[in-house]
Amino acid sequence: MNRRHFIIGATGAAALLGAGGTALARRSLWNPCRASLPPDIAGHEVVRAAWEGLDPARVWDCHAHLAGIGDGGSGVTITPRMLSPLHPTEYFQRLFYLNAGCAHEAPGRVDQSYVERLHNLADGMQTGFKLMLLAFERTHDAHGRPQPELTAFHVPNAYARDVARANPAYFEWVCSIHPYRPDCVEALEGAARDGARAVKWLPPAMGIDPASPACDRFYTAMARLGIPLITHAGEEKAVHGAGQPAWGNPLRLRRALDHGVRVVIAHCASLGEDQDEDRGRSGPRVSSFSLFSRLMGEQRYAGLLSGDISAINLRNRDVAIIRLLLEQEDWHPRLLFGTDYPLPGILPLVSARQLARERLLDPAAVPVLETLREHNPLLFDFVLKRHLRSGQRHFARGVFETRNFFDRKPA
Repeated sequence: MNRRHFIIGATGAAALLGAGGTALARRSLWNPCRASLPPDIAGHEVVRAAWEGLDPARVWDCHAHLAGIGDGGSGVTITPRMLSPLHPTEYFQRLFYLNAGCAHEAPGRVDQSYVERLHNLADGMQTGFKLMLLAFERTHDAHGRPQPELTAFHVPNAYARDVARANPAYFEWVCSIHPYRPDCVEALEGAARDGARAVKWLPPAMGIDPASPACDRFYTAMARLGIPLITHAGEEKAVHGAGQPAWGNPLRLRRALDHGVRVVIAHCASLGEDQDEDRGRSGPRVSSFSLFSRLMGEQRYAGLLSGDISAINLRNRDVAIIRLLLEQEDWHPRLLFGTDYPLPGILPLVSARQLARERLLDPAAVPVLETLREHNPLLFDFVLKRHLRSGQRHFARGVFETRNFFDRKPA
């Protein structure tokens, strides 16, 4: 089941909630957005064990989304389809995302409420922990012109920067710049001066072909400045744009890697299929993860290619991929912790019980994790991933201590 179909099913139930659905459905689908953790959970051995051996000041969540509707002067925009019940998929996606971020019942201050909730969640982590907040560029055409009518949502760089500057104890920020823009290099240099830690892309949605020569000057500047690229690869249907699905193929990132850009493939390309372009234009379709694995196995990219583990625990992922990531210990120095917040706050998307049934999680941890998620989805995702096991193997400490990766490393 892909993410789009899963969310459609969940949001169909959300429509019932809006009409006064059952309390049971509300408990299973709707984030209750509870406040501080009960003391017995905050001090529970499952939670304490997750932090053991880690320096919290080195634990940065490298994949956390800013969201909103633009009601607070943020410059955030969303497609009108997300505001209209005539487009139920997009409409209920918005409701679920904002509920996950606990900003769904804040008319006139949705943007502010979303950031306040992020601040509160980060405050519930160990001192020193930070979130890397992602800007999100507009869709652009082949000439580098913005296409707002084809943009699902836009989070400006200035907004991500200002939120991070206002709360430096909790937040860093990641810029998002379209490489076809005439001013892309100047924009990147400005973002670097303003403290951006990385660049975020979602190629099919933004209209970016990572293998296009049009990206070369941007890649050259990224390598010169030592700024990494965090980019989605594999299937993505939750966000629409003007690009081609093939532009999410992990193999198309070779062009960036060959320029010396450090590339982080989001979610380790753990969803969907892509064409095996190494076998020609008519190459077979294979799992996107297998193409990510191929790139990880190429020695020339050993110091350049990484993957983040955000969203690998969603119910629409193959648990065999989680097992492989846990067992492939030589990859662990190249894996980075991320949550893909607010997704951990969408209750139907993650099942600790399912992971326990698959013997990837101790069943005794499940009740603690379920309570954690109702209060702090960030802590829930972190604790869950710290406790994932395949036999005796688990993610190494360095997977979670991501801080040093985001220091500037000019090629």
